[in-house]
Amino acid sequence: MQKIDFKKTLKELYAPKSKEFVLVDVPKMKFIMIDGHGVPEGTIYSDAVSWLYSVSYPLKFMSKQLLERDYVVPPLEGLWWAEDMSAFTQDRKEEWLWSMMIMQPDWISEDMFEQAVEKAIKKLGQKPKTLRLESFEEGLSAQILHVGPYSAEGPTLAYLHDEFMPANGLDWNGQHHEIYLGDPRKTAPEKLKTILRQPVKRV
Repeated sequence: MQKIDFKKTLKELYAPKSKEFVLVDVPKMKFIMIDGHGVPEGTIYSDAVSWLYSVSYPLKFMSKQLLERDYVVPPLEGLWWAEDMSAFTQDRKEEWLWSMMIMQPDWISEDMFEQAVEKAIKKLGQKPKTLRLESFEEGLSAQILHVGPYSAEGPTLAYLHDEFMPANGLDWNGQHHEIYLGDPRKTAPEKLKTILRQPVKRV
């Protein structure tokens, strides 16, 4: 049985270069999503990530057993914003808002999702209210690969906002999006790989 690795089959979306921002057209894709707020080091965040993986892996095994379609569970992703965006530049993490998510193959159904959630409930307890299977589409987006600690993303994002977007006639069209290709529990900060993506529109 062939095992699909979406980082390879969707290379344009999951394997950008680190030298310069590129424009990509991100199609509608299916995600397990969960919303939260506050510091990424906090309990709310870690509990949310636990739920995503505790549903994603049963779905993978269900797909393999029932549909004979195997795949590598895609990387963790996150949308980040704040009511006052200066909360990011001033590092007021308690004001940060986020939606964490893991992409799912298009053949994963709502019924399969609910079955996987029931398995996760036995392990983690009551289902979070915002946990859901949802289609999400960003369209035209600028993205780049950031290598290094999350805290060092600032200059790259400043270049995107202050130089790349104005020079290419682009404006904001969605929330800041990060895709985590490295595991911070196992990878040295200077070697972490994170895709930084910003949905944009032409002006």
